[in-house]
Amino acid sequence: MGERSPPPAGRRTRLVSSLVLGQRACEVALDPERGALEWTEQPQPRGGRESCAVPISEIIAVEETEIDKKQCNSGKWQKMAKPHAFTASRPKHLLVYINPYGGKKQGEKIYEQKVAPLFSLASISTDVIVTERANHARDNLLEVNLEKYDGVVCVGGDGMFNEVMHGLIGRTQKDSGIDQNNPKAPLVQCNIRIGIIPAGSTDCVCYSTVGINDPVTSALHIIVGDTQPLDVSSVHHHDTLLKYFVSLLGYGFYGDILKDSEGKRWMGPVRYDLSGFKTFLSHHYYEGTISLLPASHAVGSPRDKKHCRSGCHICKQSKQRLEIEQKKNGGEIKGDDEGEWKVIRGKFLAINIANISCACPRSPKGLAPAAHLADGSSDLILVRKCSRFNFLRYLIRHTNRDDQKLARGESWPDFHCGMKLTFPSKNQAAKGVTGHTWPCTAAFDFSFVEVYRIKKFQFTSKHLEDGDCDAKKMQKNRFGHFCRDHPACCCIPPSSTWNCDGETLDCSTIEVTVHCQLMKLFARGIERNSTLEAVQRQLC
Repeated sequence: MGERSPPPAGRRTRLVSSLVLGQRACEVALDPERGALEWTEQPQPRGGRESCAVPISEIIAVEETEIDKKQCNSGKWQKMAKPHAFTASRPKHLLVYINPYGGKKQGEKIYEQKVAPLFSLASISTDVIVTERANHARDNLLEVNLEKYDGVVCVGGDGMFNEVMHGLIGRTQKDSGIDQNNPKAPLVQCNIRIGIIPAGSTDCVCYSTVGINDPVTSALHIIVGDTQPLDVSSVHHHDTLLKYFVSLLGYGFYGDILKDSEGKRWMGPVRYDLSGFKTFLSHHYYEGTISLLPASHAVGSPRDKKHCRSGCHICKQSKQRLEIEQKKNGGEIKGDDEGEWKVIRGKFLAINIANISCACPRSPKGLAPAAHLADGSSDLILVRKCSRFNFLRYLIRHTNRDDQKLARGESWPDFHCGMKLTFPSKNQAAKGVTGHTWPCTAAFDFSFVEVYRIKKFQFTSKHLEDGDCDAKKMQKNRFGHFCRDHPACCCIPPSSTWNCDGETLDCSTIEVTVHCQLMKLFARGIERNSTLEAVQRQLC
């Protein structure tokens, strides 16, 4: 390309482009002489143009100069206080942990090439620690001086985030004198925010809170200082804290997958596919007793299809109602009396507790599409014993954008009992024949799936209740039996393993408590009617 001739004298250099956001069209201009980024929305049928401008320094700079403050105090900028509102919460100094081994071992490369230049441009200073072992970040956070940092950033997958989360929660409770082993202890909220730069084999937390697992997008959320509260659940066993989790706690199918995949780490992420196929063929179910405390304060239900989005009013209303309940009961959450607990006994293929939607690129809506990020509740999904065909249909629904969670007695949402399905052949269609019809049957029924919105949960395995199982008989080859109904104590393992955010818990008897908005992330939730959602709808 040849050299561009200088602009005529008296004319200002302006870079102009068009921008389309959903159904809105804007004209965006960068004016270097004025030092502002301007955008003008195209005129609507019943209104004129709306014009806004933000100084460039407000976009890429963190340090506020005296000129910036004067501009913000002037009448012109008071009308546009919203763009400036985020500067007070923008980070200036961050503590960064990088996992060099997670995923495809690209953590350091992703940070140095895609994230570090953006932090430098935004005048954000960083202290970078490349982890050398498991729980390195967690142990370091228990000792490091956090007062000089505005946030903690983890570069890796869900495992790396889990380390940082445990370190910050443990440090906050330690400084506040809270006993974490007490399941009834009110935990103190962590004020320091966590930023997630996705670079691991699983990025469920990032995908479910941002809407995409892109390092640059996550870095921009950190730079502008977005804040998204997040519920955290604690898992206890006999007054001993086992783990915290923010995404999935799974028993049965997902627990067996994780346990089987632990010996195949050398295979990388593909190990989950192999272990999943093997576990599906095994088709093991487990007996036990479930006690749950419904989340009476939560607005909505797990099947209302009201997805959690940026600025979610359901999360806000649920938090307010929970605070009112706690004040009425002197700070304790109401509902510990036996009359409000629901007890369920049975045989289950999977028991899943989802704090968030658990969405990922393979499952755009996730395991629990209607779960909310900060409403103080979790979605409990019980998959009772059923045929392999029905269980396969249930698993396949996770890969599309439909709501797979149905209560007992409800049918597939696209078909209702009494309707007829018509399937004309090509020749019949050419002759105008409507085709054959069949009545809707139970083939489209998901009555073996139950869902509840809970704030507390307890589980006890059947063999721990009875104590009459012969362990030697149960240690037979799990992969060798394909019968639909297993003979008692012949091919069923005594108990499954809990999958707690990708880590195994061997204790079958557990107690779970949801802690409302215990953590804060550098995020703003998934945007409503985002371009990403439109693209996903087209792909699906």
